[in-house]
Amino acid sequence: MEEKLLVKTSKRLSRHLRHAPEAIGIVLDPAGWVEVTALLSALAAHGGKVSRAELDEVVARNNKRRFEFDATGTRIRASQGHSVDVDLEYGASTPPDLLYHGTVAAVLPGIYTEGLKPMRRHDVHLSADLDTAVQVGSRHGKPVVLTVDAAAMHRDGHVFRVSTNGVWLVAAVPPEYLTGL
Repeated sequence: MEEKLLVKTSKRLSRHLRHAPEAIGIVLDPAGWVEVTALLSALAAHGGKVSRAELDEVVARNNKRRFEFDATGTRIRASQGHSVDVDLEYGASTPPDLLYHGTVAAVLPGIYTEGLKPMRRHDVHLSADLDTAVQVGSRHGKPVVLTVDAAAMHRDGHVFRVSTNGVWLVAAVPPEYLTGL
């Protein structure tokens, strides 16, 4: 699959598996799963036909590893980033001492006062490595990377979870745990 088509298909899947499943008539179960056959049929019925082989390729090659199949390969879901109500059932995990969040300078004034908030998503997304945070921040301009004192947050009772694609999730990050502002 050509890279441009892979990205386009990945974006379409993100929309329907994270934000708007109803737009193509699919229903995610409480943990975000949908039958692969139902997804492929719905995509085809709405002008976005994707073959099972193409779907497999998008899941395997997506640089952010946004999607996952269940153990049987018959269901698919987005690994994180939902705005629709799902419980991905990720248990609490002990984070590394430091985590990172990529953003842009324009939003720093709000972060100074309010910290990091999930905005339209369920959780704040954090990276275990600096390169990923830079890449995330670069999506909207010149990146600014904030360092999160995850060890102190964890010690103070904040609950961290980690998605299957390695994204660290937390409800919010108060400003006192951030450096790099």
